[in-house]
Amino acid sequence: MTLAAATNENLANLSNTLIYSAMAVYTLAFFAYITEWLFGSRSKVGRTAAALTASAKTSAAPAVTVKKGGGTAVLERPKVVVRATGNTRDVPDGPGAHGGDEQGDLYGRIAVSLTVLAFLIAAGGVLTRALSVQRAPWGNMYEFNITFSTVAVGVFLTLLALKKNVRWLGLFLTTTVLLDLGLAVTVLYTESDQLVPALHSYWLYIHVSTAILCGAVFYVGAVATLLYLFRDSYENKLAGGGTPGRFASSFLDRLPAAASLDKFSYRVNAAVFPLWTFTIIAGAIWAGDAWGRYWGWDPKETWSFITWVAYACYLHARATAGWKGRKAAYLALAAFGCWLFNYYGVNIFVSGKHSYADVGLGALHSVGF
Repeated sequence: MTLAAATNENLANLSNTLIYSAMAVYTLAFFAYITEWLFGSRSKVGRTAAALTASAKTSAAPAVTVKKGGGTAVLERPKVVVRATGNTRDVPDGPGAHGGDEQGDLYGRIAVSLTVLAFLIAAGGVLTRALSVQRAPWGNMYEFNITFSTVAVGVFLTLLALKKNVRWLGLFLTTTVLLDLGLAVTVLYTESDQLVPALHSYWLYIHVSTAILCGAVFYVGAVATLLYLFRDSYENKLAGGGTPGRFASSFLDRLPAAASLDKFSYRVNAAVFPLWTFTIIAGAIWAGDAWGRYWGWDPKETWSFITWVAYACYLHARATAGWKGRKAAYLALAAFGCWLFNYYGVNIFVSGKHSYADVGLGALHSVGF
């Protein structure tokens, strides 16, 4: 084995500066998203209430049209459309955070522009961290965190570039990204250093990179699922004749319909599940090369498999009649909870072969997956 390259301290310090700078810009983006939600027009919200009120009136007392043809009376009753998925009514998607007005849209565009700038700065921080040690920038939990948050934002911006109406994700994304980076630079920070011998493998690039991408997409699906639960409760309350509070009406009515959020979360989770399967297989192959066995029920291996089973159960339940809507959503959130514990809980609180030093706050040297 060749001698490990020395750490370039200048690049390592530049990486730290870029990550802090990205946090500052993400903070500006966060406030821009809040401004979009607060000052966007409220005149174009309320479509959900209007649609459900009209639907309830039609369902309770449907109009009857009588046509006479020859001496025969023909009764024609209007149809009330109800979505099959989760028994949610067919209501329109909300106009978005800005409420459909020009001023709110301007704030939203500023927020997205700041998010793009922060993403580029953070990506530069990840790249310079990698160059400082001439290896993949995910050899410890700090590096995994900064890479994961950057990829999560990249997934969001990719969806926007594909003309998907996902700007409603921006506020929640920047909030969690700031929390993730704050945790990284304080509790999880690790000095730029070389890897232990067991991690010197091309599988580090393949296995961990796919795990990061899967986690980022699972995160997007989890946010959509959580918002689906709130939006579904809002729609059910309106359909039952209830009156939600002013804040709930203003906020939730701007989101996509519950059925749209349910469909979106299902599609993103289903799309990335095969890659998560590959991630586990790649890890097993790497384990065979590094430790001489493909599977040993190490805590990380066990929880990776539990996460796989949880998402498999969700996708199966979601595709089976009777497990639509809220039941499947709870299962999806439980599956994402397994993913979170697989990373944070196992790495911090459980020791195993995936930990390469004493696992303690501020001195973590365990590979992400």
